[in-house]
Amino acid sequence: MMLHSTLALSLLLIAFTSNLAMAIKKEKRAPQTLSRGWGDEITWVQTYEEGLYQAKKSNKPLMVIHHLEDCQYCQALKKAFAENEEIQEMAQNNFIMLNLMHETTDKNLSPDGQYVPRIMFVDPSLTVRADITGRYSNRLYTYEPQDMIFLIENMKKALRLIQTEL
Repeated sequence: MMLHSTLALSLLLIAFTSNLAMAIKKEKRAPQTLSRGWGDEITWVQTYEEGLYQAKKSNKPLMVIHHLEDCQYCQALKKAFAENEEIQEMAQNNFIMLNLMHETTDKNLSPDGQYVPRIMFVDPSLTVRADITGRYSNRLYTYEPQDMIFLIENMKKALRLIQTEL
């Protein structure tokens, strides 16, 4: 009888500690405040300057998403962006990522105006890629939720342009 209860207690203890370990592991990952809902698995830089530095250092393009919290178009784009596995994976592995809720002082990031949402690419040579545009002639750098395939193509283009030009 004693052996039986010791065994039961041991199993209970093992179950408890492994659950505790999983809870601690989950807890340990700090909530990603910089993602602002665009993708918690992505490492986000805090400022444009930090993004430029990281892009140059890592030889990865910088992707800048301009958005506002109370903009319904931004919210819709954010949802589509966050739910797209291919975009999330590319953003996580191949890009320096920045999402901004304010304008930068770099006028090159608003070649056709300061609207949101707006997604632009900057390559590691710190050149703003004004040639990588979305589908809309009135707002060149805007994407809509149904444009994720187009955004993926532009992300691939940003990656291709580095290899061919540097």
